[in-house]
Amino acid sequence: MKVRLTLRPGQRGTHALVEKYAERLLAVRYRYCEQSCRRFKTVELIEQVDSWMPGLPKNADPDQPVLVRIAVDEYRLREQARRSGGRWRPAERAWSLSLQAVYDLGLSGHVIKE
Repeated sequence: MKVRLTLRPGQRGTHALVEKYAERLLAVRYRYCEQSCRRFKTVELIEQVDSWMPGLPKNADPDQPVLVRIAVDEYRLREQARRSGGRWRPAERAWSLSLQAVYDLGLSGHVIKE
């Protein structure tokens, strides 16, 4: 079967399915089977939502130091970084933490890309 068309919720042709599935609807796909000469309309739904924290990448060194930018008004995060062995680097205006500490504290979005 080949997919010829993928529609997102709200696009023309999805309104009835949006009413039926609401926020759970991710996509509507039209699949075509050349052997049976049939068209299939399929839906992709969200079944369950759980909280998830990304883990440390498999090939990463957990002790590797990385620079993390924490805003001045984020007092709680700064204190957590300090307790986890983080050091303030004035020249870079950022905190230096081990990669493991960054993931443990949920600061992966604060890592400075070099």
